[in-house]
Amino acid sequence: MSDNVTRAEICVIACAEIFDGAGEIMASPMATTPLIGARLARLTTEPDLLITDGEALIFADTPAVGGSAPIEGWMPFRKVFDVVASGRRHVVMGANQIDRHGNQNLSAFGSLQHPTRQMFGVRGAPGNTLNHPTSYWVAKHNSRVFGEQVDIVSGVGYDQVNPDNPAYGYLDIHRVVTNLGVFDFGGPDHTMRARSLHPGVTAEEVADNTGFEVAELDSAGVTRLPSDEELRLIREVIDPKGLREREVKPVETSR
Repeated sequence: MSDNVTRAEICVIACAEIFDGAGEIMASPMATTPLIGARLARLTTEPDLLITDGEALIFADTPAVGGSAPIEGWMPFRKVFDVVASGRRHVVMGANQIDRHGNQNLSAFGSLQHPTRQMFGVRGAPGNTLNHPTSYWVAKHNSRVFGEQVDIVSGVGYDQVNPDNPAYGYLDIHRVVTNLGVFDFGGPDHTMRARSLHPGVTAEEVADNTGFEVAELDSAGVTRLPSDEELRLIREVIDPKGLREREVKPVETSR
């Protein structure tokens, strides 16, 4: 096994750790890197995770990205809403904008009435953030994504919470994983906090690429490297085609 680990593989490890302790829930990663991470978690620490083909079939096994596997159940669209409402799901979404309180935008740039650029719409972000743990994956960490405020709130952030409304009682923005580090919202007043920076990334680099102050940035630890067995699973079992390297700019780290 090579002693060189790529930044993409470190991001996969960080995404796998999103599911630590999840148990028997539905994992819904919405991009390649968190998808590899969820499957790595299932093969290592979280064997009870439910994973799907991205449409309606629940896998009994853990195939490679784009591969097939025996089917143990099905999840038609109407059933997804039951799972969302039950809270037994953890989605890892993308984001075009995230602010210091965890508000996420993937809908449009500009005002709601006169957007300058239309994107996906809010998709399931409002329901996701109010019903079950939600994390975000950002492959290119910069101040255009991490700005002072979002143009349109798609996923709900902590400053939107009405303590008198029980609908906000399950808000759990669990993690933000980027190509630079791992973050959560454990800073003052539920603001974004650095948990770890990837090997070779400095606090100054994160600060220069973030449009607001990140709590505990100078004291953040270092994201751990994958073990030999985790590297084998990533490279030979889950992602033998190396799709992860297309999503994260190549940076190698020696172990």
